[in-house]
Amino acid sequence: MNLRERLDTLSRGELVGLAVVVLALLAGIGLWYTRSLPRPIDVATSAGTTPAPAVSGDLSAAVASVAASASPSPSAVLIVDVTGAVKHAGVFEFAPGDRVIDAVERAGGARETADLTLLNLAAPLMDGQQILVPKQGAASATVPAATGSTTTGSAGALVNINTADEATLETLNGVGPVLAASIIAYRTEHGPFASVDQLDEVSGIGPATLEDLRSQVTI
Repeated sequence: MNLRERLDTLSRGELVGLAVVVLALLAGIGLWYTRSLPRPIDVATSAGTTPAPAVSGDLSAAVASVAASASPSPSAVLIVDVTGAVKHAGVFEFAPGDRVIDAVERAGGARETADLTLLNLAAPLMDGQQILVPKQGAASATVPAATGSTTTGSAGALVNINTADEATLETLNGVGPVLAASIIAYRTEHGPFASVDQLDEVSGIGPATLEDLRSQVTI
């Protein structure tokens, strides 16, 4: 008797019971197969490391902003005294890169009596600098006009470092031929001095020499 003939001899209840047994057997086989499959391993968890929490875009931007504000930034303010033949003399703030002409304009511009030819309007400003805008005729009043002979400053007169020749500069205390030539070379390369303090940029003139020259020179 084959399988079909045997099934035909079973009652309906027996067939249902047999079907339940077969389904249960198949379910058990499927469960066993599923459990026997290899499981994936979480590398981060097994290594004992905790993944870093995700940071939202807004929080990242805030952190970057705080870091940027915490970093030191160099000072960007120059304090300059503008005086002389200007309309509104005073102490003003400037940005690095500003020029002498900017200082004159900030002080309301030069007066009609000013002589701007004695200033190097293109010279860059320096922190703590004084810009003295001279009046017309101020140079000739402090330094005698040059003739065919050697020009020297008169007794008690200030020597204008923008117009004096080498011989006149040598009449200053502490200035010899080498230093006088250096002053003229600097003036030729950079233009007229914007202030007496600018002598500090001349090779050979240190703080002590500059202090000695303050009472002897003008621009």
